[in-house]
Amino acid sequence: SDVDGLYTADPRSDPSAAHVPLVTDLDAGIEAMAGGANTAAGVGTGGMATKIMAARIARQAGCATLITLGGRASPLAAVEAGARATLVTAALSPHAARKSWIGGSLAPSGVIRIDAGAARALRRGKSLLAAGVTAVEGRFGKGDAVVVRDDTGQEVARGLSRYDSDDAARICGLSSAAVEAELGFSEGPVIHADDLAVSA
Repeated sequence: SDVDGLYTADPRSDPSAAHVPLVTDLDAGIEAMAGGANTAAGVGTGGMATKIMAARIARQAGCATLITLGGRASPLAAVEAGARATLVTAALSPHAARKSWIGGSLAPSGVIRIDAGAARALRRGKSLLAAGVTAVEGRFGKGDAVVVRDDTGQEVARGLSRYDSDDAARICGLSSAAVEAELGFSEGPVIHADDLAVSA
């Protein structure tokens, strides 16, 4: 930025403006503070309001944002040495943000149907094993997003498949030990717990 962080008002026009070192919630009050900075000065590339908007996007992705004076040499080193800045904390952990991305942002390419035991295991935070898979629908590649449905058709989760649709269909119902014998390789569970967003 062309200023060393967020202030309660534009510090170039209001000498009483106070620096805000930490932002943990991007509420209306913070947005109102950001609205005035850079507006009259006509500098920067969109002003503090644009930076706060970018911080909101980063925050939802599990990333913190640091707003500081960018025109000085080595701005991050300067902050590490104690220079003034504003830290906007992340709303979610990167892990939680990734699960949110899997569950809500990716268009699924197919469906994996599972039995009741597998559905219970997923709700307890377990990975989806081939033994619990009863059917595969649609065409998808390794790493594609799929919908996971139980034996009643209810959506249980969304996740990233470690197998393409042809291989997933071949290992339906097999024990983990039998997967490699069937395919000649094993990628582990059909969907790892880290790649699963379980439905509420």
